[in-house]
Amino acid sequence: MFVEAVLYRYRAGIPWRDLPGRFEDFRVIHTRFSRWSKTCVWERVFQHLADDADNEYAPD
Repeated sequence: MFVEAVLYRYRAGIPWRDLPGRFEDFRVIHTRFSRWSKTCVWERVFQHLADDADNEYAPD
């Protein structure tokens, strides 16, 4: 749910405080997002996704 909240925020282009209630307390989401950013977790997640890309959509 946390990652979904982060993606929603960036897709919608809204401030953290405007996250819908279904994502729970926006302060908790923002705090975890900040921690993940400082400890390079996002970088590792995106690197893993890039390394494991199946590229099914790309023509041969």
